[in-house]
Amino acid sequence: MSHELSKTYDPSAIEPRWAEYWEKEKLFHVETLDTKTGQPVFTILLPPPNVTGNLHMGHMFEHTESDILVRWHRMRGETTLWIPGTDHAGIATQMLVERQLASEGIKRTDLGREKFVERVWEWRRLYGGNILKQMKRLGDSVDWSREYFTMDENLNRAVREVFVRLWEQGLIYRGEYIVNWCPRCLTAISDLEVVHEEQQGKLYEVRYPLADGSGSIHIATTRPETMLGDLAVAVNPNDERYRDLIGKNVRLPLMNREIPILADELANPEFGTGAVKVTPAHDPNDFVIGKRHNLPMLKIMDEHARINQNGGAYAGLDRYEARTRVLTDLEAQGFLVNAKDHVLSIGKCQRCRTVVEPSLSMQWFLKIQPLADKAIAAVTNGHIRFTPENYRTIYLNWMNNIYDWCISRQLWWGHRIPAWYCTNSGCAHSKDDINSQPIVGREDPFKCPDCGFSVVQETDVLDTWFSSALLPFTSLGWPEHTRDLDVFYPTSLMVTGFDILFFWVARMIMMGCHFMPDMPVADGSKRAASESVPFREVYIHALVRDADRQKMSKTKGNVVDPIDITNKYGTDAVRFTLASMASPGTDIAFNESRIEGYRNFANKIWNAARFMFMNIDKATEAGAWKQEELASLVSGPYKLDSSAPLVDRWIEARFQQTAYDVNAALKDYRFDEAANLVYQFFWGDLCAWYIEAVKLRSDFSGGARAQGQAALNHLVRMFEGSLRLLSPFMPFITEEIWHALWQQKAPAKSIALTRFPPGAELGKAEIAAIDQMEIIKRLIEGIRNRRADLKVAPREKIAVRIFTQASTRALIDSNRDLIGQGAGVDDIEFSPDSMAKVPGAQTTNAYEMVVVYERKIDVAAERDRLSKELERLESEFGNAKRQLGNQGFLAKAPAAVVEGLRRRHAELEQLVPKTRVALQELEKNSKTGSNGSHG
Repeated sequence: MSHELSKTYDPSAIEPRWAEYWEKEKLFHVETLDTKTGQPVFTILLPPPNVTGNLHMGHMFEHTESDILVRWHRMRGETTLWIPGTDHAGIATQMLVERQLASEGIKRTDLGREKFVERVWEWRRLYGGNILKQMKRLGDSVDWSREYFTMDENLNRAVREVFVRLWEQGLIYRGEYIVNWCPRCLTAISDLEVVHEEQQGKLYEVRYPLADGSGSIHIATTRPETMLGDLAVAVNPNDERYRDLIGKNVRLPLMNREIPILADELANPEFGTGAVKVTPAHDPNDFVIGKRHNLPMLKIMDEHARINQNGGAYAGLDRYEARTRVLTDLEAQGFLVNAKDHVLSIGKCQRCRTVVEPSLSMQWFLKIQPLADKAIAAVTNGHIRFTPENYRTIYLNWMNNIYDWCISRQLWWGHRIPAWYCTNSGCAHSKDDINSQPIVGREDPFKCPDCGFSVVQETDVLDTWFSSALLPFTSLGWPEHTRDLDVFYPTSLMVTGFDILFFWVARMIMMGCHFMPDMPVADGSKRAASESVPFREVYIHALVRDADRQKMSKTKGNVVDPIDITNKYGTDAVRFTLASMASPGTDIAFNESRIEGYRNFANKIWNAARFMFMNIDKATEAGAWKQEELASLVSGPYKLDSSAPLVDRWIEARFQQTAYDVNAALKDYRFDEAANLVYQFFWGDLCAWYIEAVKLRSDFSGGARAQGQAALNHLVRMFEGSLRLLSPFMPFITEEIWHALWQQKAPAKSIALTRFPPGAELGKAEIAAIDQMEIIKRLIEGIRNRRADLKVAPREKIAVRIFTQASTRALIDSNRDLIGQGAGVDDIEFSPDSMAKVPGAQTTNAYEMVVVYERKIDVAAERDRLSKELERLESEFGNAKRQLGNQGFLAKAPAAVVEGLRRRHAELEQLVPKTRVALQELEKNSKTGSNGSHG
């Protein structure tokens, strides 16, 4: 049976087929019962994308990095689980369905809560799986049998259990507090869900007359409409200007009510006039002042941010309409002193960009400090590691200044808070009393346990991030003690972006550290703190920006659709592009031209495979290839003795070196370094040099058969290993070629289930092979460059003359065929004398070479060439010297890289002066009129 690949590489023809195959065959399904105790385990939880969404480039970047790691760990023999799922995205989903209803002329209130929630579930069934289909198309190697949705019944039960336990522990409470209120979404949102934008605004100075008529006090405000709810004026107790006014009353302009002047440390003497209005129900600082001084709480706005009945003549006005009217009336009545330009930090709802309104509201809160203390300890004690490390400091700074978490949202879609109120207004469980205790339980109550009256459930739902924070353990079966928890918890790694470090990562750490100590480990013993964390490492990936390093946004028109781009270039090319640019802590400047380059790389891989298959088929016909021997050929250690051709020993050493360095790079999340190592090996070594050398030994007839067979065997071994090395980065093309190579007799259902090459540190023999091959490569490249300088026709053969020591002469002698084929040389002669001063000579620390070619030398061109060569060598020498003097580089760089740099530095120490001498000799000869015929 011949080995066939289509003439041209077409990713659209192979990628959907393999994506479907991986899912159909359940290749990445992990059966927990088959997991042996003590076997290495790698678990990762996919940050659940919103059910409403489509993949964007940020998703694809995150999924690419995660999938590379997952495939790499799986191929290293670890039990590897990647858990997929989607988030119900409370606000986003409700807004989307409301817009859909609006297009039909329906409001959600027309349907009622139960019917509206049914409509959301219907929308989710029809459209909610789109992002999962895109993930499958991109080849995410997740365990689809474990796919979750945060509103699934089992997760619903777990969320309820967490809420009840926190309530029983006294960590959840209900109370009136200032929250960020979105008048568009009609719900409270957390501080993290508020984005701040600087805008030019005004700072208004308003005169408040003293009630006794003895004068007035001037206050400063940026929100004059809220003065309708003022209940005091505050000044700093140390502000000498107002010390005599403390305790007096002022008459509130427009509202004509008396309010006191208070002393409070929160009043900043440096801001405005130093005197501030106090509106306890509409400002967080004013709320604190109000509580401290027992002021009443007077709300003047409704949920739509319109002035309510407490606003007197301004009732019914929108907040901005009210501002205009208030300012007009203040000015007309002589109370407005002045208005100055002032830069404001305006808080807006992250979801809809509506300006949020600080507002007093009855909400549910989680006392966060007891959970935060454990989460801080988890990081400071080293149980969780951050990469890049600076995020550890950022995390700890935030955790040390954390506030109680408002966990309730005024929505219909989400996990409804499991609390009920008694309909008897006189009962201790009645909602009418702010101090009443709701009925909270694991089961729905049918009646009030105290008085027997009927009960009604709380209408609020939980913040979406509440359920997401539990996923590391609830997705593995908690609150039950499951085998999954024993095997896969703690998870190994969390790959995510900085934007949800506090939304999600910090909260997962808090919840895991709080709840998992109560879950015993597999042998029934108490779980240690180090085993309670949700993950052992957090890798914060960079942002994907446009080619100009601008943030991608729809308003800028610079958004790149990952599905469009993968349809154009293929998934593998896009994945490899992202990986090659993914350096920890550095944002990506995404450029489509880079994808074109890696699409060409995929073509190179494809064409190299076709060459290999052509030779396999040719050898099969000659009886020099047996398909059944492939398994023994590619498995296990493979040691070439010193009698093997140099090029075979070199490519083996380079393969082992590359594999070793790739493993080290992936361990430290240096995706760019790993991808570039693979790229340089596959294209720069395997294709550009080794395959060209194999062409010299591709005769399978007569006496050349044994040599041809050995060359083919080693090519196949190297190519199959290279496919496995490349597989985590480019899973589709490697799967296609790998199956074509094995021809229905593959050792596994997928290349993704084979062993990733571990590589090895090189010994003296391997280093020597690389050094010797570098001499041959540099000689060939030097001859090629000289041919180009002399404009030698491509097919025209030339001779070269070389001066070198005996060992290098033997090396060159034994590789005449490779040099002849690679540089178009038909004769090599060795000179007994140095040729460093011969115009056009290539000088290295290993040899001196001139091309023998009868053509008059263009002195000016040769001078230009040597000058550029000298400049290049001096620059390279300077860079090498700086790197070798950099202790940080020496500590982090792989040993093989450092050793190679030292060798090159030593070589350059000789090359620079030799090239300088050659340039001087050329100048000397040109002045005397001497001009040789050597090139």
